[in-house]
Amino acid sequence: MNKKDAKKRIKKLRDEINYHNYKYYVENNPVISDYEFDQLLKELESLEDKFPDLVTPDSPTQRVGGEPLEGFTTVEHKKAMLSLDNTYTYDELREFDERVKKNVGDVQYVVEPKIDGTGVALLYENSILVRGLTRGDGVGGDDITSNLKTILSIPLKLRGITLKNVEVRGEVYFPLEGFKKYNRMQAEKREAVFANPRNAAAGSLRQLDPKIVASRPLNIFVYSISFSDKEFLTHEKAIKALQEAGFRVNPLVKKVENMEEAIKYCVELEKKRETIDYEIDGAVIKVNSLAKQKELGETIKHPRWAIAYKFAAKQATTRLKDIAIQVGRTGTLTPVAILEPVPVGGVTVSRATLHNFDELKRKDVKIGDVVLVERSGDVIPQVVKSIKEKREGNEKARRIPKKCPICGSKIIHTEDEVAVRCPNRMCPARLKWRIKYYASRDAMDIDHLGESTIDKLIENDFINNIADLYTLKKEDILTLEGFKEKSAQNLIDSIEKSKNQSLSRLIYGLGIRHVGKYAAQLLASQYNSIDKLAITDIEELREIHGLGDKTAEAIGTFFGTEENNELISKLKDIGIKTQEVITTENMPLKGKKFVFTGRLQSLSRPDASDFVKQKGGIVSSSVSRDTDYVVVGEKPGSKFEKAKKLGLTILDEEEFKKLVGK
Repeated sequence: MNKKDAKKRIKKLRDEINYHNYKYYVENNPVISDYEFDQLLKELESLEDKFPDLVTPDSPTQRVGGEPLEGFTTVEHKKAMLSLDNTYTYDELREFDERVKKNVGDVQYVVEPKIDGTGVALLYENSILVRGLTRGDGVGGDDITSNLKTILSIPLKLRGITLKNVEVRGEVYFPLEGFKKYNRMQAEKREAVFANPRNAAAGSLRQLDPKIVASRPLNIFVYSISFSDKEFLTHEKAIKALQEAGFRVNPLVKKVENMEEAIKYCVELEKKRETIDYEIDGAVIKVNSLAKQKELGETIKHPRWAIAYKFAAKQATTRLKDIAIQVGRTGTLTPVAILEPVPVGGVTVSRATLHNFDELKRKDVKIGDVVLVERSGDVIPQVVKSIKEKREGNEKARRIPKKCPICGSKIIHTEDEVAVRCPNRMCPARLKWRIKYYASRDAMDIDHLGESTIDKLIENDFINNIADLYTLKKEDILTLEGFKEKSAQNLIDSIEKSKNQSLSRLIYGLGIRHVGKYAAQLLASQYNSIDKLAITDIEELREIHGLGDKTAEAIGTFFGTEENNELISKLKDIGIKTQEVITTENMPLKGKKFVFTGRLQSLSRPDASDFVKQKGGIVSSSVSRDTDYVVVGEKPGSKFEKAKKLGLTILDEEEFKKLVGK
């Protein structure tokens, strides 16, 4: 066969194989036998081996191949992957509905099963899958494209012409039957088993060898379009477009007319929970109108147009053997239940949270009690209550300790505060958690600095604060058990590398109360140095869109503490990057607030937002009197009308591009 004929045959084979993959993995309706499918694939592989220059990234043969990866690259999402606000009661769903109607009037909703898996974002350009990311910290995720290509229900090339350049969100999961079979095989080989299907899915996608991922029966449901060059009026129509493009959409997704119908469907879904082949831990309720979604906007963490209703947690009873005391990063003492191991929702639980001493007293939980344990939201094990009817009379109450169990300092417990605290800032437990937080992946990302290593460094008096990390010598580390020449050098190199992390990572790593990853990035975009942030008054911080009063006050308290200012000074002396190189010339929009409405012709919304941020501006989701510019594209929504009423500055696309220098 000559190259011209091979090219035609290869195209025909790819189209046939993609069609049969779709029928089998998406529609669950195969039209040929496995043997016939294998013959098509073998013929394609043979032709591509003969004509390797005809191999393309969207070929079905490229789902698994190549050498294992050395690591994952972190890439910023087109649009932040926000988490959902949760509720466990129907009354709170009704309250959510009232808030929505107060802002945008009556709405329809779409109700979807909340898959208990791991979130991913898939980017297609000209209908071809070019990138797949984990959720990560919501702003950026790990590039796991090679692993996602092994999931046969993910199309490498989109069907039809409706969607071409698009980013979609989905949930990768481990089917229950596949999970049980996999664990049985692992047990027979005396190898590690997974605790639950969610961990199995997340752990599989973290493998560096795609062939390992391909050996596991992962699947996906795609649930939304996060970015597209085509606009839709409703979420329901976007879902239909996803189906037409070849994505696997959950068949239990349903549009309802109002919240009462949504609640009724939540009841139905919870009943179906035990009859389907995948874990669901709740239902997601979304406003159907995409225009109203945009009008409602989002907070720094959650969209205001969607909410997750969590199903009743799975529960079990067991004996509470002891109540240990854990000392956290801020010195808070937390009671922790030590349990006789018990399976709860697919996980063997031996420890559970008791939250705080007030809660411990309210629930009247004692050492020796038989207790009811649940995985709250199917995630965090907690003690719900004691079973008083089973008491034998020798149970013991756990009282608030008078001294810190780690350092022996007298504890602090004020009447107006629930928390019981160790006041000793040098307490080894507090130091351990502060360093662990500072070195974490989302903060300064110091590899090879795990919990046990931190313990050893503290025990040997090598570190007494975060800054001491940077004075460590390889000779010091070599004295610790388990370290050799190479591992010691790796740790030193990783610590040195962290000096050049971004300002937002440093702000996050300092562990300021209420300052998470999003808030840290927001602060870094407003202030070009730690010094400027440190002298900013609380009232100014309160004015920053996305920061609340508690966060502003916590920042003020942090930088008002002598110990923290000394730490910042030490970090600066060591050479930690505490400022971004920003000049007045390249930050002409510093502090200016922008709102976008309508479709832009030559720019994507994420690119337009990035241009604003690069110039020091802020992108907001809602129009208010303090908005500086409203950028209007095609078919603008209600924000345009509101901007005109408020007399705000309105820019068309060309005026906006001139303003940002594009």
